[in-house]
This record gives sequence, C-alpha cells and structure tokens, in this order.
Amino acid sequence: MDTCIKNRKQRTNYIYTPRLILLLLLAFFTAGFTAVSGSEKTWVVVIDAGHGGKDPGAVGPVSKEKNINLAIALKTGEYLENNTDNIKVLYTRKTDVFIGLKERAEFANRNKADLFISIHSNWISKNTIRGAETYVMGLSKDEQNLEVAMKENEVILQEDDFSTKYEGFDPKSPESYIIFSLMQNVFQEQSLDLAAKIQTQFKNRAGRIDRGVKQAGFWVLYMTSMPSVLIETGFITNPDEEKYLISKDGQDYLASAIFRATRDYITYVDKKSLSSTSIDHVIVPVAETTSVPETSPVDEISFMIQIASSTVRIDLKPGNFKGRSDVIELASETRFRYATGSFKKFSDAVEYRKEILSSFPDAFVIAVKDNKIVPLQEARGSKQE
Repeated sequence: MDTCIKNRKQRTNYIYTPRLILLLLLAFFTAGFTAVSGSEKTWVVVIDAGHGGKDPGAVGPVSKEKNINLAIALKTGEYLENNTDNIKVLYTRKTDVFIGLKERAEFANRNKADLFISIHSNWISKNTIRGAETYVMGLSKDEQNLEVAMKENEVILQEDDFSTKYEGFDPKSPESYIIFSLMQNVFQEQSLDLAAKIQTQFKNRAGRIDRGVKQAGFWVLYMTSMPSVLIETGFITNPDEEKYLISKDGQDYLASAIFRATRDYITYVDKKSLSSTSIDHVIVPVAETTSVPETSPVDEISFMIQIASSTVRIDLKPGNFKGRSDVIELASETRFRYATGSFKKFSDAVEYRKEILSSFPDAFVIAVKDNKIVPLQEARGSKQE
C-alpha cells in the first residue's frame, strides 16, 4: 500500500519542520504517484459502484459484493482527486442505495463523461477460481463470459416495469443477447485500451492473477456513450480472494491499480492529441482560423478530424456520433474510421479539433485523399501552409 495514502489518512499533531516536509515529499514520490498536469481539458470520469441497496450482488461466505464495490470505488475516486489536477470524479452512488442500470448509464451520459468505470466482484460456483478481469461492450465469445453478463444484468429484474424499461430484454435468456451482436460500439478501441491498462496494473501493482480483457453484453455498457469498462476485481466465492477483497490493503491496492491505469490512459490520450495537433515551426495567424469546415475537392488532400474507429461498420446516424450529421466513413484495411470536418489548411483543422474536443476527447487530425487516410507529415509537406 502506498506510504502517502497512509500518511494522508492519519490525522496527527506533528510540527511540520522542513525536514519532515522533505520526508513526506520523498515518501510521496517513492510511492510512484505523479500528479497529472498541463492537460488542455478537464476529464470527467464516472465511477460506478455496482449493485447497492436491496441488490447485494454476489454473496460470499462472509461478505456482500455491493459493499466491496463501493469501498473500492470510493478509494479509486479519492486517488484520482488527490493525485491529478485535470480529472473531475463523479459517482453513480456514494452510499448503500439501489440504482437501476439504465439510470447509471444515463447519469454518465447526462454529465458528458469522458470515461465510465463500473466496479464489480465476480462469482462462480467453483470456489477455486480466482483472478481479475475487465470487460468491454461486445458479443460474448464464450459461455463463461455470457454467464458473467447474465448475472450482472439480472439486477434489472428488481426494477419496476423492467420489461418496458429495457425494451423486452430478458437477462436470463441467451436469445435476448442477440441485441448486442448488432451493437456498433463507437468507443470500442478506446475501451479496450483502458481495459488493457487496468489488467496490467492489476497484475503488476496488485499482484492479481490476470484473467484478461473480455467482451460481453452488459446493459450498463451498452447504454453509455463514452469509452466504458466493467471491472471484475476478483472472485468473492474464493475464500482467499474474498479475504483479500474485504481487506483494507486489498481494496487500497485494487483502487490504486485502477487509478494508475486511468491516469496513464488519460496521459496517453492527451499526449497523442497534443502530438497530432502540434504545428512544427508554423505560426497560425488569428485571421486564418475558422470554425466552419471548408470543402475540398475529393482528389485533393484535405485535413479532417478522426472521432471514432470500429471493427464493425457504424450507421452514419447523428445519434451514433453525439448528434453530428457531417460524419463520413473512411476506407481502411483493418477498421472502419469516422471523421468530421474538411479543411485545406492543417492549422484550421487544429482549431476545429479544439472546438469538438469536449465531445470527442480522443479526436485527432488526419490527412485524407480520395477518401483514404494518407501520412499526415507527407500531406503537410505537400501543402503550402
């Protein structure tokens, strides 16, 4: 457990001499926490403690999942708030209350969250199974993934008029999950990246068995409109792992791992965005910037803003792209890529990206010719800016 976390939790009457302050600072950096700063935007991260209130979630020999989830969620939020300056943390719940799956997703959407992190504890009939795994929205590729999703989705049965509220979806029927095979996740690539970082931290930071990144049909992920993950921190049905999950040290390590992964993901995206929009040795006069996309002939190079990519084709409906109606699909060998805006000048594309950054935090500038992405530096070299 990080020394700095222990120090913050204890209230003392020490006189803070220069030597003591130096030791505290040394402990802070030795613990590995590095405050994030300099980001051009504030990230909104919604942390969702699964289950709650009348819904205990999985029940172990001595514990209830809802309590474990809440403890880890609050600790994760505390780490993010105390160790970053560009992240705003919101919680779907901070107490032992019942909240429907739809309401959790709507909360994140309403607050225009940049990331949604749902925290859970796993259950299985075989009490020797252990380890942590992280899910993203997608079609279940094996029976065990489907079983996890079905168990988590069963909470809707405790909601009033769930059949109407969830459009006839039956969480206990495998046939109902066909809806998720048609799901076109705009943020799958980003969700997978965050999930992979979480699993790496679970293994390296918390010493957990890494069960990998998986896909399954979770309703709460299906309804969110931002990169989203659902974390199964461990198996409450394994006696040793249950003991770890309910311990203060265990919860601290798991929360620290989630914090670090989230911090690293945000830092990576911010750096990528800064790199892709930096103008090398080019001064942009104010008069040359514009917020209205210019049109370029299809046989000429234009600069656009990529806002999404997916392994499956996404219908070009405004509802799939946060209300935008000017999105086009670009040709690509491995993925479907989606972009907006069309500018003759790279500098104008840079300014336009800034305008839509709040809606698409992972957006970056690309060069396009004949509806295909071309190397950005090569394109800029061929343009007289």
